[in-house]
Amino acid sequence: MQLDSDGLDREVSQGTLLESRSFRERRNRARGTSMRQVIALLMLYAAIVLQAHGADNGTLELGRTLTEQFYSGQTDILWQRFNTPMRDAMTSKENLAGFQRQVINQLGAESEVLSESVSPVNPYQVYLRSATFERGRGPVIVQWTVTDDQKVAGFFIRPASTAPSPYLDYQTQASLQLPFEGEWMALWGGREIASNYHARAIDQRFAYDFVKTRNGSSFHGEGTSNTDYYCFGQPILAPAAGSVVAVENDVADNRPGIMNPLRPMGNHIILDHGNQEYSFLAHFKQDSVEVNQGEQVAAGDVLGLCGNSGNSSEPHLHYHLQNTPEPFAGEGLPAQFNDYLANGELVERGEPVKGQRIQPE
Repeated sequence: MQLDSDGLDREVSQGTLLESRSFRERRNRARGTSMRQVIALLMLYAAIVLQAHGADNGTLELGRTLTEQFYSGQTDILWQRFNTPMRDAMTSKENLAGFQRQVINQLGAESEVLSESVSPVNPYQVYLRSATFERGRGPVIVQWTVTDDQKVAGFFIRPASTAPSPYLDYQTQASLQLPFEGEWMALWGGREIASNYHARAIDQRFAYDFVKTRNGSSFHGEGTSNTDYYCFGQPILAPAAGSVVAVENDVADNRPGIMNPLRPMGNHIILDHGNQEYSFLAHFKQDSVEVNQGEQVAAGDVLGLCGNSGNSSEPHLHYHLQNTPEPFAGEGLPAQFNDYLANGELVERGEPVKGQRIQPE
């Protein structure tokens, strides 16, 4: 899902979506991995990734297997899967093994999987993974391109970078309010990768993930059931008046720690606010959406309940604003909310950032 700087980030945004949430220590695994400053490895084919419809579960499992083999140093096995151009690019099994050791030495073990996706790039399938690492300073992208016969035709691992945007100075036209009641926390928010891993994707350049927390945790008990999470089942509200462009309501909620990259947005609603501003709200609880395509909503109307569907490892609300109604195909817009409290201080108009406790005034 990517290539050269601009093309690369665009492809990430188009071929992946949304995110998962941190599954905290329960998702942490002692795996080694890729480098933070080395960009690298190898070639991919310059094609623009479209949507993830048509991706298959076999490619998802293959991508996970290839990643685990790389992390664990099984480079001889990986070499057998490389097609001829990949072998020519790498030149030898020894070079592949040396690259793998360099990655592990620089980044350490993978700490958390932020997102996974599978997308068709005719005639290939592309598996993309975003993750953090013990010694990394931000998200790292791992990507495998595979052929129909499950040969590796492309592979790279590199630090994520912010997507370019012509809208850095944009002022939101719709009068947005926070899409929930009571206090929530911005799990991801801000304009830099360190505070918002969405910033690597053009369509989600200014996206947010929101959760509810108590005593610094988003769940009680073991956190193995969706009902352990404070935000699960909480009402999600329309952030501004608009018309309902798209609705999905039949995606099953995930078990915490398990994601569904094949239906990345999960249950979701897209709202048209006019002025080429479209709100995307994702990961609703299955069968909880209360609006239909074509209906008009007012600011504050209940849209549905917070859930854990789609490419999400824990219940949360994903929100972003973009300039088209097509998933993965638009450019993200800054979403400035009006009249809310951030860590107890009144904000008349602003963009929440990671770690802030926010609530409507």
